[in-house]
Amino acid sequence: MYGFKIVDKLQKIEQDIHRNQLNYHLRRVLVSKEFTFDAAHHLHDYEGKCKNLHGHTYKVIFGISGYNDSRGLMIDFGDIKEIWKKEIDIHLDHRYLNETLPLMNTTAENIVVWIYEKMADALQNKDYKGARVEFVRLYETPTSYAEARREWMDCE
Repeated sequence: MYGFKIVDKLQKIEQDIHRNQLNYHLRRVLVSKEFTFDAAHHLHDYEGKCKNLHGHTYKVIFGISGYNDSRGLMIDFGDIKEIWKKEIDIHLDHRYLNETLPLMNTTAENIVVWIYEKMADALQNKDYKGARVEFVRLYETPTSYAEARREWMDCE
């Protein structure tokens, strides 16, 4: 009815597919990964509710581009997660951002650039083919976000 079929034979490397067939193309591709974190902050030199200590459940979306390796992988999603956990999230999740980030007003606009820089630095220290951050989007609420893009970061 739905065309569901149980696989009869699992493909085997060098028998059914050869290593030189694993990478289908030589084009740049973009992969994306999302994370969330909970944090508190307050804003300086601001009149409104956000001048008071408060918290958010933030969502971060990364767009990372590069070229595939011989296996057809640009970057493993698990590697992005590892960079997030070890390099970035430790400064953000369940933290008071005014203490854990560099001295700045902890606006979404400032935080997204800091996150972009941390991921860009981490990718440069790894061996990925041309991997670079294309964008980082930081949602402070479900309907409000700030974004940093490579073309803005590289040329300004």
